[in-house]
Amino acid sequence: MRQIFAIILSLSFTTNAALPLTIGDKLGDNPPPRIIRTCCSFGSDVKVTGIPFLKISDVTSIEKLGAHTYLGSELENNGIIYTNKGGFIDIGHLRDQADWTAYLYQQILNSDNQDFVIELGREGGQKKLEIYPSELKTTADKIAVAGKIAYNLSVWHEIATFFGASYIPMVPERYSAFSLEDAYSNLLGVQLGMKALQSKLPFEQAMTILLTEKMAELDAVTGIDPTLQAMEAVRDIWWTREAKLPSKNILLQREFGIENCLNPWLIEDINNEASDKLQICPPTQTQSGANLEDFYQLSIQLNSKFPVRRVLPKEFNRVITQKDFNLLIAEAERKTELRDSRIKL
Repeated sequence: MRQIFAIILSLSFTTNAALPLTIGDKLGDNPPPRIIRTCCSFGSDVKVTGIPFLKISDVTSIEKLGAHTYLGSELENNGIIYTNKGGFIDIGHLRDQADWTAYLYQQILNSDNQDFVIELGREGGQKKLEIYPSELKTTADKIAVAGKIAYNLSVWHEIATFFGASYIPMVPERYSAFSLEDAYSNLLGVQLGMKALQSKLPFEQAMTILLTEKMAELDAVTGIDPTLQAMEAVRDIWWTREAKLPSKNILLQREFGIENCLNPWLIEDINNEASDKLQICPPTQTQSGANLEDFYQLSIQLNSKFPVRRVLPKEFNRVITQKDFNLLIAEAERKTELRDSRIKL
């Protein structure tokens, strides 16, 4: 099976100019929802506050995965899968960032090399994206900018949910903010989306093939039971069943180093055993070496939930860009370390 997909990939992918995405009216001018696929909470058999007998296990397997569909489909059968080289992979997060990469790339193509603005709605504050594509000379550069922005948006989602943003009013999402599998899954989705955009195949078909190939490369376990067993191996180390959703106390470990290259969390890490990890890195430069962040600005007018006086200099006036995310990530890490130290006492 792997040989068949390798042959298909060798015939279907190219570094030349990408063909149209061929996903029809689904790729419109309006941005995708900030959460396209509602998946997944880390852990297994986690209880839910106020709903007796309900237990959540957002786990799937490579055998169950369906074809990729832009903006999602129940037939995708998303969930978390454990891989021996990439740790726990949240397939829903992966697919979301691939779709965001496709959407942003199409907007760049539609701009006729003119500067443009996209209003991205509210998430921890009003989000605005400005893109300056006139100096992006190649398809690869345009795809790289789209991928970089998509990953920035995923990083912002982690920050925003830590500081109180939520999809459903009155239901906090801090329990999943900076979850140890999120950033790696998001960046993997960006990478696959970028590669799919360079394919001669339609985007959805290319993503389906690439996802299957990547799961093989990461040595994904087969069947649901091995992923459940992997969850049990890190229970009370990385997560706990003692808390109920949506409690922030479910996660015992969080990943804050998410702006640069990423290493996955593997079970072998617990005992400091040797492991074969696949490190991945976000795109940073154009083919000529220019900084990708010179071609866009993602700005957020922060809402009142953020500790602006503690974290930001006065001149920020509650408006930050992607270049300031590190300040809020550091504050989230500080607050988490402080909480953990109090719990130990």
